[in-house]
Amino acid sequence: MKTKGFHHIALICSDYEKSKHFYVDILGFSIIQETFRSDRQSYKLDLKVSNDDVIELFSFPNPPHRVNKPEACGLRHLAFAVDDIEETVIYLNSKGIIVEEIKVDEITGQHFTFFKDPDDLPLEIYESK
Repeated sequence: MKTKGFHHIALICSDYEKSKHFYVDILGFSIIQETFRSDRQSYKLDLKVSNDDVIELFSFPNPPHRVNKPEACGLRHLAFAVDDIEETVIYLNSKGIIVEEIKVDEITGQHFTFFKDPDDLPLEIYESK
């Protein structure tokens, strides 16, 4: 298989408006397209994260909660590259987002930390220099 990278990452949220606000207004991802699918009573929101990176945010009526602890098999977290982790933490804190303590990756020596989206999906910010 020869891939060119990821096409998109799909997330399911429990509260569409709350998650839309989080990903668009707080994290700053831009809307590519928003679609309401009446047959599913579901929204599909395509978000541009960076040049080629896309998140598809879905809403479905009454989705089951994410299993957090103990960690289950499957997607563990999403990691976003940032230039300045301290600046990013200050920004997130100013928006009321709780961010864990900054740590150092023991393998790469780079700084990273975690925060959560409105559905407790772990999100990582990773300083890439």
